[in-house]
Amino acid sequence: MSQENLPIEHLYFTETNLEQILENLDVVRSRIHPKLGDEEVAIDQVFPSVCLIGLGRCGSNIALDVASLVYDARASYMREVENQEILESEREFRPMRWIRKHLPIEGKDGFKPVFLIEPIVLLGDLDKDIEGRIRFSNQEGRTKFLDEYKKLQIMDLSEVHAGGAGNAPILGQYLAKIILNKDATTFRNENWKNMHSYLVDSCGIKANQSRLYFYIFSAGGGTGSGMASEFGLAQQFSYLSKTFDYRSDQSQAVDKRHSFVFEPIFTSGICILPNISGKNVEISEALHINAGRLLTKYISEEWNFSYNEEREDDEVPADVMERIRPWNSMMLISNDIMRYAEEEDGGDADNIDVNTMEKYANQYISQQIFNILTAQAVTTDYDEDYFRRAGIDIAETIRLDANDLFMSLAGPVAVAYAESVVGEGKHQDTVDIDDLFCRSIELPHFNNDTSAIEGVSVLPVESDRYREAIKNYRKSGYDASELNHLHFFKNCSSIVSIISLPRDYKLSFTALNRLKMHLNRLCPNTTLKRYALVIGASANLSLTTLIAKSPCLSDDFLTLMVAYMKRCFARDDYRYTDEIDKAIISMIQEDEFDESLVDKYFATYENPAKILDTNWYAIKPMYEKKYRELIDNSQRFVSINDIRLDINNVKNAIKYLREIYRHRISKTNVLTLNG
Repeated sequence: MSQENLPIEHLYFTETNLEQILENLDVVRSRIHPKLGDEEVAIDQVFPSVCLIGLGRCGSNIALDVASLVYDARASYMREVENQEILESEREFRPMRWIRKHLPIEGKDGFKPVFLIEPIVLLGDLDKDIEGRIRFSNQEGRTKFLDEYKKLQIMDLSEVHAGGAGNAPILGQYLAKIILNKDATTFRNENWKNMHSYLVDSCGIKANQSRLYFYIFSAGGGTGSGMASEFGLAQQFSYLSKTFDYRSDQSQAVDKRHSFVFEPIFTSGICILPNISGKNVEISEALHINAGRLLTKYISEEWNFSYNEEREDDEVPADVMERIRPWNSMMLISNDIMRYAEEEDGGDADNIDVNTMEKYANQYISQQIFNILTAQAVTTDYDEDYFRRAGIDIAETIRLDANDLFMSLAGPVAVAYAESVVGEGKHQDTVDIDDLFCRSIELPHFNNDTSAIEGVSVLPVESDRYREAIKNYRKSGYDASELNHLHFFKNCSSIVSIISLPRDYKLSFTALNRLKMHLNRLCPNTTLKRYALVIGASANLSLTTLIAKSPCLSDDFLTLMVAYMKRCFARDDYRYTDEIDKAIISMIQEDEFDESLVDKYFATYENPAKILDTNWYAIKPMYEKKYRELIDNSQRFVSINDIRLDINNVKNAIKYLREIYRHRISKTNVLTLNG
């Protein structure tokens, strides 16, 4: 599909010259796989299957933390393997030891591969000093890590804008649109066209083996919140434009790396929600409105892509392209994690400084991403009979590759996490699987044995009410009826559970069966439950559960979304009362959706001036002038007015909530003709 024939709804630049894409990819490949000495960089060096994209200050910090975790885990693993090999080779002939150490000889039976995924990490910010901020941060050992972890790449975007987005997501979105609409080959920074080819142009082709992309950002800021969805949309746009390109001439190319292979890529936003609880927090703060805008935009796009029944049955590719959403799913992680953890630990949650709160929220997020990365490993230690005895079909077990995640997760996603120490030689049955599961869905808290932060990433309901519900759940002997009436659990459509075990430790099939029982009872309406077992990537037994779609019905999600709608959409008569709050709850719950009520309460377009303490009409032409200067093509001009959310976004967001609110599955009955 040529650039000229692409739908005009999106004007993202996509390189169409395959030779140029491959050349750019080879440059990126040589940067992340640098040659040693005089050796040539092999063109068949593969890209890691996972890519983390950290956008904005918060997102880039978290992506950096995850990369550090992976680097440290790999270094620790290598030290362990090296020490074991030293012990095993004491009787080995000395010259043979030297050969094994200096040449890449891999014993077919004894070789221990490093199976931990080392992701490519891309960091992007509108701050021109992003490299300095990262390189000279005062974390111990950071300099060595930055020098040795070549898969970390910084996207310098300061050529377009060097001063941030001023805590206004619409400006961050507009600046991202300029970056992504502008021909990548015209940037003065040569490296950008190479990164663009890796991230956007080549997703899904043989030469780029990356299949999982995680976009990490703060929902409450301007840069990350605004840029992340644009980068996701540009990638989806490029991928789908190849999907609907049916030309056969590509298959005749000499270089087999040219051809596009239809393999799903899985992309997920990892969205850090601002803290909305606590005595000193007002929901009307700008960061809450920013977060609400992002949530409204995402679920309205998800509705359009996945549920909209107004589409035509014979929809042409161009129509599908106009319905794209930025990611397959969006994981929600609340910044209130640290506050809850302090409360559970007996601390004074009201006096926590912002840096400490952010640090521990980042730790929680890093843990979860790390567990998803390690779940890329193929597990062969458990045979089909083991799963059969646990009551799990082997088909339900997965390694979390792009295809499986693509089929298993969609829409807003919450994370539940807990871990237990299992010593060497410790008996399998000494692990309390009931307690492990319960800790994973509790309010966030510290694990005193491991220093990890456990619990659920977004609370289903207000904290005091949920704390009481969990207490009753434990007291009742884990009776699911104490919790499964909450929409967070009742309306969950799919679940992915990742069980990570130390090497040489096997979880008993009865424990796995109890885990499945708890999930079935807690989430009775799931269409799909998938399990991934990871061996040897962790020193502890850990459980990560991803809960799909229903988190949009949580108190936090609804509160942030409605706060944005009232501030930026509401007509003057309704902005300062609770009439809109009650009306939206009613719209979700009522059998029929009366769209005229939305028209009654809300204006046609959002008003960005409602979150800026300055003259919006003075800012708008300034940024549009920047667009015209950088993209000198009147046919490709996009006004800031064009990217405002409109009343259809509000309607579609409510339709999505209505859909999930009504989710249930039919129960299978045993039928017989032998009355």
